[in-house]
Amino acid sequence: MSVHPFMLAIFFEFSRTAVSMSAAGIVLLLIGLWAIKSELASASGLNKVVALGNLCFAIPLAVFGAEHLSAAPFIKDGVPPYMPWRLFWAYFVGFALIAASLSIATKIQVRWSGLLFGIMMFAFVAMLHLPGALAKPHERIPWTIVFRELSFGGAGWVLAGTAMGGSSKQGKVLIAVGRVLIAITAIFFGIQHFLHPSGLPGVPLEKQMPWWVPARVVIDYFTGGFLIVAGVCFLLGRKIRMVATYLGAWILVDVIAIYGPVMIAALLNPSTAVKVEGLNYFADTLLFGGVILSLASAMTPLTETRERVSNENYLAPAALSTPASNLSKSARE
Repeated sequence: MSVHPFMLAIFFEFSRTAVSMSAAGIVLLLIGLWAIKSELASASGLNKVVALGNLCFAIPLAVFGAEHLSAAPFIKDGVPPYMPWRLFWAYFVGFALIAASLSIATKIQVRWSGLLFGIMMFAFVAMLHLPGALAKPHERIPWTIVFRELSFGGAGWVLAGTAMGGSSKQGKVLIAVGRVLIAITAIFFGIQHFLHPSGLPGVPLEKQMPWWVPARVVIDYFTGGFLIVAGVCFLLGRKIRMVATYLGAWILVDVIAIYGPVMIAALLNPSTAVKVEGLNYFADTLLFGGVILSLASAMTPLTETRERVSNENYLAPAALSTPASNLSKSARE
């Protein structure tokens, strides 16, 4: 059996970085599917999408970790010049991302991996992205990256809080902080979709939607409106699970239907930079889908009911409090 020369050329022209990123994503996919096979089988309807949340979050971390390890000499240039051992930090972050991806995919010690991943993202914002955005305050891409990283870190804390038990004090705080950060990011991203309605949907960066996608502007407007509505719901603590499930499912559809072909076209390009960019866009948006789904899995119907009742009690005037309501509150505590 002969192999087409073009396919051989494509194979041998693959860069080490692109191969490493692709392999890491595929291996993590298989590990994650094995880890959630029982949960996925027992889930029904859109709950199957929620069951995939950790996997959607973990696969991109493995991809980015492999990128750090295989392209560390280039990644180190992004480390602040005032930090010593810049190459070490590039490798350190790579190993940390892979470790976090395995932990989150298998749901082992997520309380620590999610917490530490969130701290790492917030450190990146404070040390790298926020100074860059402040240096160019009128450019949208640096601010998009700031909010994107904040949502990634916030979702890490949501995962950690969920693993701690959403009803515990520490878990509630982590989930609340993450929810607010994700909500603000969703609103910001939604507005960007209306201001720039020709870009790829989900995470509004520079790359434009391919010409072959039908109704491109309609897709961007719909995604933008969905993000704004979802962000408001997340901030108000209303219908979080339902809204996050539908929005997460929509983002996954975009990843498969739009970002998937974009990534394949990039991998067929002889340029290493184009290959890596295609993989990054795919992983980036898949991770944002995991961010949204982290809220869906954190908010079980019972949790949402308790949060709503707690908010209503908090907002109620003290004069309207009755012995019965006080007894109910004591029972919940």
